[in-house]
Amino acid sequence: MADFYFSNTVRPRRSLLSVPTINQRALAKLATLDCDGVIFDLEDSVAPDMKDEARNNLVAVFKDFPLEGREAIIRINSAATTAGQNDIKAALICQPDAILLPKVEQPSDIHDVADLLAESDAPDSLKIWAMIETPKGVLNAAAIAEACHTTGARLGGFIIGLNDLRKETRVPDQPGRTYLVPWLMQVILAARTYGLEIIDSVSNDFRDLDAFAQECEQGRAMGFDGKMLIHPAQIEAANRAFAPDKTALTEARDIIAAFENPQSAGLNVINSNGRMIERLHVGPAQRLVAMADIIAKRNGEKP
Repeated sequence: MADFYFSNTVRPRRSLLSVPTINQRALAKLATLDCDGVIFDLEDSVAPDMKDEARNNLVAVFKDFPLEGREAIIRINSAATTAGQNDIKAALICQPDAILLPKVEQPSDIHDVADLLAESDAPDSLKIWAMIETPKGVLNAAAIAEACHTTGARLGGFIIGLNDLRKETRVPDQPGRTYLVPWLMQVILAARTYGLEIIDSVSNDFRDLDAFAQECEQGRAMGFDGKMLIHPAQIEAANRAFAPDKTALTEARDIIAAFENPQSAGLNVINSNGRMIERLHVGPAQRLVAMADIIAKRNGEKP
């Protein structure tokens, strides 16, 4: 069971900041920010006539700017377009952790890019992430996860895109996301079934940080691993909401210690502090502890 939970590289993804690669000022500030990862956007935030300049900025950033352990993800244009194909070439030069595909609606959207990466001898460590942001993408989330959760397909996780989903479904942007929650949970269920990470959508109003914090808490309760951000002001709230819970972390350490006890050898169920615990809980516990240790080390704290 532990292997399932470690099928993806264990790393915090509490806050993934999306940065337009055309915006050099925003790119220059990245060294000072405490986000867990950066999504370098070549897609929606870059006008068609600015794509080449954005790619040049991207290559320069990866050449000169170390992310120091933070995740680097490049969001490309549709791989079926010339722009997307040029984005992939730039990404291969940069060697990020992952390539993020927009508007994924079927397994072939993943497989086609995976084939291109294989033909280009891209390292196996280069993952593909999928934006689920259309009605068809939501309906096919389970099929996409099932068909693409293989080594060759490189799929690492889903990121929800609510702006496009709202536009296509005509569901308004309302506090609490009441009428969107069933769809979000459907995608979360698909991701968890196949051991994928899943990141919550952006919140457009970066000035209302109280509302943003509430949305982060909602996303954490729903099961998301973190949140995609559009402004540095949102980083602190996301990091706080999606950090390992202290009580849960204590319980996780207790579970690991209980099953490491020689008396537990060969047992699948044990009694620990008056609670019945199954061995299948060890994998998630190890993952949670590993995540907390990474965060503590980054903050200069003792794990």
